[in-house]
Amino acid sequence: MPAIARLVQADEDSVRQVIHRFNEMGMPSLDPQWAGGRPRQISDDDEAFIVATANTRPMKLGRPFTRWSIRKLTEYLAGNPDRVVVVGRERLRQMLRKHEVTFQRTKTWKESNDPQREAKLARIEHVTQHFPQRVFAFDEFGPLTIRPQAGSGWQPKGHPARLPANYHKWHGVRQFHGCYSVGDDTMWGVVRHQKSAGNTLAALKSIRAARPDGAPIYVILDNLSAHKGFTIRQWAARNKVELCFTPTYASWANPIEAHFGPLRTFVIAGSDHPNHVALGRHLHAYLRWRNANARHPDVLAAQRRERARVRSERQHRWGHPATARAA
Repeated sequence: MPAIARLVQADEDSVRQVIHRFNEMGMPSLDPQWAGGRPRQISDDDEAFIVATANTRPMKLGRPFTRWSIRKLTEYLAGNPDRVVVVGRERLRQMLRKHEVTFQRTKTWKESNDPQREAKLARIEHVTQHFPQRVFAFDEFGPLTIRPQAGSGWQPKGHPARLPANYHKWHGVRQFHGCYSVGDDTMWGVVRHQKSAGNTLAALKSIRAARPDGAPIYVILDNLSAHKGFTIRQWAARNKVELCFTPTYASWANPIEAHFGPLRTFVIAGSDHPNHVALGRHLHAYLRWRNANARHPDVLAAQRRERARVRSERQHRWGHPATARAA
């Protein structure tokens, strides 16, 4: 026994206990018997209460501030008369991180008050799902101004690209009238001086010419007054063009919005065009490249960022919001 104790550098009594346990239990006696550690003081229900409290605005709970800090939240949980939960600040951070509750900047959203909101969204979703090769989208992108535009790009560390500080609009503004084919994933357009019914009608005629077979087509566009005049509606009825208007304050329902993001990223940001002619040439050069590289990862990433910027809620596509599944 003393020799074994010296060999394993343990007390003789500990060696004796191991031998006795082996004689009683055999090999299972050699498995480590881990202790349970300190008893858990915060239950699953307490943890759920902490997360729910963190997701609740403090003013609804009688606190005179608009957001929680870690310190304020721990103090409220410890002094809450309904359910006292004592938790340290670092442990509280770990719990919130575990449940993916993070400190984020507030965003704004204007909900559509259109009485026909559901019907319009349902129609847009129906035509895009059943007739994608005959669905187009139209909208204006602008205003386009001739002045140095802030942007980003690869530069040596500490030496960012410089643009002249000129914020005057000597050349006035323009509007890019964009047309997008959902089925072909192609985009084209023209730079105009202003938004008008005449320019809208010209864009619709170019869309109609893209499908010269005479079959009905569907054009998604917003509720701008220049999009829905009597002349436009009359022309659309004669030429088998159905105008699918998005609901009020629901620009995210127009699929062309996502494709304006790459325009802003790759053509406008970081630019310093001398005039609108040069800007127009740059726009069309990019569109030719984009139509030949529609699935380029950079294009798709810019589209995803733009969708996230304009859509109402996460997990919502640009079409009709998904309905909750039945339990």
